[in-house]
Amino acid sequence: MEPTENLNPRPVSDSISEMVQLVLPNDANPLGALLGGRLMHWIDIAGALASHRHSRSYVVTASTDHLDFLIPVRVGDLVIFKSSVNRAYSSSMEVGIKVWVESYFTGERRHVSSAYLTFVAVDRHGRKLPVAPVIPETPEEIRRFEDAGRRRELRRAEKLRKAEAASRS
Repeated sequence: MEPTENLNPRPVSDSISEMVQLVLPNDANPLGALLGGRLMHWIDIAGALASHRHSRSYVVTASTDHLDFLIPVRVGDLVIFKSSVNRAYSSSMEVGIKVWVESYFTGERRHVSSAYLTFVAVDRHGRKLPVAPVIPETPEEIRRFEDAGRRRELRRAEKLRKAEAASRS
């Protein structure tokens, strides 16, 4: 594939990824609940899958937005992750990941967490690579695309605020 072919705009649907994990005892704390760090690890992998599918390159995690754990997940539960690229910039992509827990016995699904991670496309030497634009097609994808732009501006403003505060210290 020619490098310029990688930059042809792609629909969000090309990046959609889904993964499932079974919570085993080594994933849990002494109370039998899934470790938050393990869930964050799986969220990172789910996000990387979507950003890899979009960029068709190696990707590295650049940032994670706010993350809440809404309900406990127990040993024996299935954890379902659905991810897709919300928006792409020159070399970075915002990926949305939604997480559910599914009871192994009843099939009942409940929302566990949602997260937005930013990934950067890189070559095998870690140098940034350009990524293709995202084409949002559905009303939900368009909303997420626009929301991603607002979140990016908030992240940039926070980064500037922190840099200014550090320079005053």
